[in-house]
Amino acid sequence: MLHSQAQELGQQVPSTRPETSSAKTLMDIGTRRIFNEDHDIFRQSVRRFYQEEVIPHHKEWEKAGQVSREVWEKAGEQGMLGVMIPEEHGGIGADIFSVAVTWEEQMYSNCTGPGFSLHSDIAMPYISNYGSKGQIERFIPEMTAGKCIGAIAMTEPGAGSDLQGVKTYAKKDGGDWILNGNKVFITNGWMADLVVVVAVTNREAKSAAHGISLFLVENGMKGFQKGRKLDKIGLKAQDTAELFFEDVRLPGDALLGQLNKGFYYLMNELPQERLVIAGMAIASCEFMFEETRNYVMQRKAFGKTIAHLQTVQHKLAELKTQICVGRAFIDNCLQLHAEKRLDAATASMAKYWASDLQNTVATQCLQLHGGWGYMMEYPIAKAFVDSRVQPIYGGTNEIMKELIARTIVSQN
Repeated sequence: MLHSQAQELGQQVPSTRPETSSAKTLMDIGTRRIFNEDHDIFRQSVRRFYQEEVIPHHKEWEKAGQVSREVWEKAGEQGMLGVMIPEEHGGIGADIFSVAVTWEEQMYSNCTGPGFSLHSDIAMPYISNYGSKGQIERFIPEMTAGKCIGAIAMTEPGAGSDLQGVKTYAKKDGGDWILNGNKVFITNGWMADLVVVVAVTNREAKSAAHGISLFLVENGMKGFQKGRKLDKIGLKAQDTAELFFEDVRLPGDALLGQLNKGFYYLMNELPQERLVIAGMAIASCEFMFEETRNYVMQRKAFGKTIAHLQTVQHKLAELKTQICVGRAFIDNCLQLHAEKRLDAATASMAKYWASDLQNTVATQCLQLHGGWGYMMEYPIAKAFVDSRVQPIYGGTNEIMKELIARTIVSQN
């Protein structure tokens, strides 16, 4: 009665959803005030998808260095791709919290192979936000269906976190563009049907930032070659590749957005990319904690389970506290992003803090597994090697600190 009266009066009804810190496990469905029952239903569906369609095949995908095309299309059928892309563009049209569910459930499955988040939440927004009507109509529905796999090609052998060091060059030739250069460490690179390529279009610009444009390059275009799938220490099922562009002739309508505005588009979209990394990092921490809790409750030493040892109990207490503090900040960032208030510095804090924490948790949870933690048959070993790249891509954590510092010492 009081609850309904409060709703009628437009008053805020206190959430009865437990926060992560007071939930039975860190991966419980039905927790956290940022979510509602619709998100819970979606989470159940996504969790089932990973259990049925991804986990059973992940080992074979690790050997192959890529996932199957079939799993991409199944994810599309499940409504797991293009989740936050507007419906009128051919996406699902859900909110950032639904997107966060897809990141979290992937990390809870400990299966890093499918590059769904890069495709949906990093590559697709460039087309949806800056693409022409023709580009949106042509690519977004196919990408939402998992029939057109997307990638974004920023990093080069000589230009990683420094986007202004890009050398890939596109020059005008009549109504066309001729693209030359190469990219490296491209997630979804081997399987990609469509790549958003960062290229210099004005070498005479007053600064590199004023002379960068984005292009849509399709698989099969003459002169576009995919190099080898790179042999990484982790993310074994994720197809990370080199891409080569040798006199690739692009039609005028392959330009994405306005000429020489690419750097600004990148700056606009990078906070979401960093939020993706942060969201996946904190979810990985939650997964590793629960794996380790289960292990120490079963593993026996000195006549008891090792969970009886005070040193183990205190370490678990420390880890849970650190993870819950991190989770509170990441959830706050999700709320800010939902309100279009997540700035670059705050996103950089999230990415740096959560990915560093992920590696701390990975190291300490592996230690609590003892010798078995070093064996790849144990999930913690895979989580450990997969976590190591998180402080590197999306801008290294050293660059994140630089971006945060600028807002601290800036005189403006």
